[in-house]
Amino acid sequence: MTTDSSRTSPSAPGGISTFKGQERALRADRLGTGGLLLSVLAATAPLMVVAGVMPTTFAVMGIVGQPLLFVVLGVVLILFSVGYAEMSRHVHNAGAFYAYISRGLGGTAGAGAALVALVAYNALQVGIYGIFGFEVSGLFATYADVEIAWWIPALVAALAVGLLGWLKIDVNARVLGVLLVIEVLLVVIFDIAALADPGKEGLSLHAFNPDTLTGAGVGTALCFCIAAFLGFEQAPVYAEETSRPHVLVPRVMFFAVGGVAVFFALSSWALTVATGPSAIVGTSQKQSAGLLFFLTESRLGGTFTDVLHILFVTGMFAALLSFHNVVARYAFAMGREGLLPAAFGRTSGSSGAPGTGSLLQTVVAVVVVAAFALTDDKPAGDPTAPVLHLFTWFGNIGALGVIVLMAAASLSVVVFFVRRGAAGAQAWRLVTSALAGIALLVIAGYTVKDFEVLVGAGPDSSLSWVLPGIIGLAALAGVVLGLVLRARAPEKHARIGLGNEAFQLDKAASS
Repeated sequence: MTTDSSRTSPSAPGGISTFKGQERALRADRLGTGGLLLSVLAATAPLMVVAGVMPTTFAVMGIVGQPLLFVVLGVVLILFSVGYAEMSRHVHNAGAFYAYISRGLGGTAGAGAALVALVAYNALQVGIYGIFGFEVSGLFATYADVEIAWWIPALVAALAVGLLGWLKIDVNARVLGVLLVIEVLLVVIFDIAALADPGKEGLSLHAFNPDTLTGAGVGTALCFCIAAFLGFEQAPVYAEETSRPHVLVPRVMFFAVGGVAVFFALSSWALTVATGPSAIVGTSQKQSAGLLFFLTESRLGGTFTDVLHILFVTGMFAALLSFHNVVARYAFAMGREGLLPAAFGRTSGSSGAPGTGSLLQTVVAVVVVAAFALTDDKPAGDPTAPVLHLFTWFGNIGALGVIVLMAAASLSVVVFFVRRGAAGAQAWRLVTSALAGIALLVIAGYTVKDFEVLVGAGPDSSLSWVLPGIIGLAALAGVVLGLVLRARAPEKHARIGLGNEAFQLDKAASS
């Protein structure tokens, strides 16, 4: 079979010679170590974690040893990253999680993982619009004396994120990088100020005492804290867009996990130092999400605190964009392999971005925000207001999905290398993956068990099983899809997880 010479392009990015091939591959050489690191770290939204997650964990769980929890979770996730990073050397696919799971556990399991990933990352992204809209409307009320509904800035942000999602990934990386660096610098300034001007108990290390991790709230606190790490696992999603994925992806993952663990451990410790370990729980319960701003006001002044409020919002925008990019690439990978319509498996010609996947994520965000806006008949400060439900419900659904995916990926690493006859050579990586998988399953169990606490529902609320059930339904739907493909379209089933490798095989067969 000959190739139509009118459709060839010798200079096509990534070495792909046909126009159709160009549509089915992400542009290579767009991201270096810095761009990739900033893209994945932006999803962790450091200021949102320090100002939101940490005070909530102190207040709701009553766990003083939160800094130690970040250290423990850092160790677990580094153990996970050892095997996960090794997989990234063997599999380069924008559908990272489901591609790895497909290679280890088979295409049907991979299809289930693909649907879970699509739902989980969409939920994480969309949930942030709730807190984003709430904070922006508060800024307008405070600084401009203008009252606007939360959903207006949320919808504007959804459209802006969608527009940026169509641009080149290196442009996105620069936007994310600037916002992230400023966030981190401001938090570091607070940390230094807190340590320079501690509370009445001085520079106490009590928060790192293992005795602080006792009580019924520890398991749920683990669920809160592991959500703060989400983002590092996205590095393999961009593998096709880097010049040396086998080198850059593992490097960035370890930088991200190690850096996040140290940064959040020190920042949560700084909060305990600023108030005093004995007062951190009570102060957090009183100040809630205003804890960080309350502490900076007295130490760094009103102007710094005002800037912090603004960067709190821009940091959330960076996280929105980061998760949006991941969802678009998962949709692209799924479209390329037949798990979504073929239109999702093509990139836009001008930027090389997965435009259809980006459009899908934008539509999902707009529809969900609009649905919550239509049901919003309560003041934004009311704990039962839909704006707060959007953030807590969707954020925890997404976190549960990613934890389950990490546990499944850990098992997949073990099976993948055993089947390849490399168990001996990879023995220590298999051990770390197994240990991480067990730990992640325990955290997933606590997440499901305590879901009503995570979303602020009562013990008898149907939300305690309906919301985590969404992840179960996504997995079931994906498995059913995989079984259907195996029975009716075995050639498509065989391609699940192969990504651009499948295209290269097609090209070789047609040449």
